[in-house]
Amino acid sequence: MEIVGADTPQVALVVTTINGPNAVLKELAAGCGRQDWRFFVIGDKKGPREFACDGAEFYSLQRQIETDFAYARFCPTGHYARKNVGYLLAVAGGSNVIVETDDDNMPLPSFWAPRARLTNAARYRGSGWVNIYRYFTDATIWPRGLPLDAVHGESAAHASLAQEWVDVPIQQGLANDNPDVDAVYRLIMPLPQTFRADRAIALGSGAWCPFNSQNTSWWLEAFPLLYLPAYCSFRMTDIWRSFVAQRVAWECGWSILFHGPTMAQDRNEHDLMKDFADEVPGYLNNQKIKKLLDEVELMPGASAISENMLRCYRVLSANELVSAEEVPLLQSWLNDLETATRLGSAQRILQA
Repeated sequence: MEIVGADTPQVALVVTTINGPNAVLKELAAGCGRQDWRFFVIGDKKGPREFACDGAEFYSLQRQIETDFAYARFCPTGHYARKNVGYLLAVAGGSNVIVETDDDNMPLPSFWAPRARLTNAARYRGSGWVNIYRYFTDATIWPRGLPLDAVHGESAAHASLAQEWVDVPIQQGLANDNPDVDAVYRLIMPLPQTFRADRAIALGSGAWCPFNSQNTSWWLEAFPLLYLPAYCSFRMTDIWRSFVAQRVAWECGWSILFHGPTMAQDRNEHDLMKDFADEVPGYLNNQKIKKLLDEVELMPGASAISENMLRCYRVLSANELVSAEEVPLLQSWLNDLETATRLGSAQRILQA
């Protein structure tokens, strides 16, 4: 098996923030310095114009617009999807692995451990919704974006899953203390929560589980799937991205990996009822999105990723789940990604 990106990794970490350098961002910058990772910090209209933090490459909104990426001018401001500009910058800089997190996730020592696209993991071969958190704790808890009527769904016991080598160019790490759960959980269930660190589960074709942008690693061939939709709820952008990403990944023969916590979240202040309101589109539509994406006709192979993404978002747009403006915005980002990829290839050649 040929594994793209299995050579010496050139890693970039991407974060978006409207804050100045806090303890988390300073620790991320220091860690990137030790590991020789690039660290891109993406601002927004509400954020600071200057960002004094050694090791961080800060892009204010104005600096983003001044890049050669058309997407940076077209993407709405005041939205988490500005992070897409950071992905483009990392690709153009020659990175073949992109790691992403948020400005309230403190890295554990394991966060800085080497990552491998070809990984030995427990392989889940079932279909339908999977509450992945069940494999990492006995507590009643579920990931943000899992339909509420799937929280207690049956899934195979961990002991029944075979350990296999799997190709997983998208890997979701969990977070301890204040993990990624929805507003319903936060309003009625206990926190903090922790997860076991000694497991990795690979979900294969047909197995659905939302993953987030809190602690996620992406390899070169999967970079197009990084795209965060801008014309949807802030609380759904990374979740709906994950549904498109896993559906397209299956056409490439890839699984999605979930592994133990390498972050501990000290969550920024949130209005939980506002979060709940922003998550209502997911509570009401995630089952529908799964059905639509299950039924969409896609083409096999990694060379078809961009076209398959456009097909998925056209279906979501036609069903009024994202705005009609999403498809041309995605096309703009894909065009910029082609340019960034060429620049990145040249950078890797120069650095070799």
